Amino acid sequence: MREYDTVQDADVVVIGGGAAGMFSACLLAEKKLRVMLIEPNHKLGRKLRITGKGRCNLTNNSLPDGVIKKINRNSKFMYSSLNRFTPQDVMMWFENRGVPLKTERGGRVFPVSDKADDVADAMQKLLEHKNVKIIRDRAVSIMTDGGKVIGTECEKCSYFAKNVILATGGMSYPKTGSTGDGYRMAERLGHTVTELKPSLVPVVLSEEYVADLSGLALKNVTLSLYEEGRKQPVFSELGEMNFLTYGISGPLTLSASCFMQTEKLEKKKYTIAIDLKPGLSHEQLERRIDRDFGDTPSEKFENSLTRLLPSQLIDTVVKLSKIPPNKQCNQITRAEREGLCRLLKRFELTPESLRPIDEAIITSGGISVKEINPVTMESKLVKGLYFAGEIIDVDAVTGGYNLQIAFSTSNAAAQAIYNSVL
Repeated sequence: MREYDTVQDADVVVIGGGAAGMFSACLLAEKKLRVMLIEPNHKLGRKLRITGKGRCNLTNNSLPDGVIKKINRNSKFMYSSLNRFTPQDVMMWFENRGVPLKTERGGRVFPVSDKADDVADAMQKLLEHKNVKIIRDRAVSIMTDGGKVIGTECEKCSYFAKNVILATGGMSYPKTGSTGDGYRMAERLGHTVTELKPSLVPVVLSEEYVADLSGLALKNVTLSLYEEGRKQPVFSELGEMNFLTYGISGPLTLSASCFMQTEKLEKKKYTIAIDLKPGLSHEQLERRIDRDFGDTPSEKFENSLTRLLPSQLIDTVVKLSKIPPNKQCNQITRAEREGLCRLLKRFELTPESLRPIDEAIITSGGISVKEINPVTMESKLVKGLYFAGEIIDVDAVTGGYNLQIAFSTSNAAAQAIYNSVL
């Protein structure tokens, strides 16, 4: 072992100053345990502070079963921890510590201030008030003896403790500190790290015209993801999305990306269908188009769509409809109107690939849940080693569910450590 300037000890060492790490340290400090939090970044919660476009969708106001249904990978693993620390528990915890919350569409919970900093600052203030020692250092390895944790080795110093929580996050947003250090430390102790892939990430499309739609935001549309050979969509939801120069993003897109497999993307096995008018049935939309055309019979087709579509979308729809743009409304055939209606109810796009993992909101994959006790989050391989948050191979769609996973797993680990120290 290297020589160090100082050697310090605690009841618990928490590695990682993100949502899971900060929350774990807060819970442990409130139980009057001696806690050290190791984080190389000067600012705690850097990724948390930019989530939800800086608003922080910190949970979803739903029952545990509702959260579990939104978890794509290893949902059963979360059953115990979610039922013992629910979304309502998360909401109560933050409101009792000075962060008023509000619930928006889809059960999404945000601070009333719409400031993610308020969520991170509430935890940081508690850590300071409870005298948690925050170590500005980078963890290198977890020290063990006889299959038990004895401490953490960092670049500047070693810190001795019989309990370590590994909460270093995933590989997404590396500029915030998510560099994969936790995976490497766990692997050296014999843990399995499943394939790491981007999740909740923008999608690259094959269509060339998508660049013309860059900047267009669509609200109250339904995005459905279809896989070749399956009649029913693998994902379908009402919400918001937006176009980029290379593809699409926004809440609907990010959630749909969770269901896409790289090998199937490469073979173009997926189709995205956007229902631009989900509030109208096919027949209702057809009557609406007939009425619009009837009101202005001599108007050019391309001009008649201004009452039906965003202006930026019109040129693309006109081209795809194959109806001449200058054709008068009263000359458009029934077959052409039906074709236009089908296009608006199923505006198809072809996913080509996902954007890289450093643009993803979360990482899919992580420490195998087979090697973690789902009740305590303790390693089944090394006594005294616990996991919390994104580092675990569990992830969900957008809507506050992934931060709920972080808080529930943090609570499970903190409670287990408290019981073991007692």
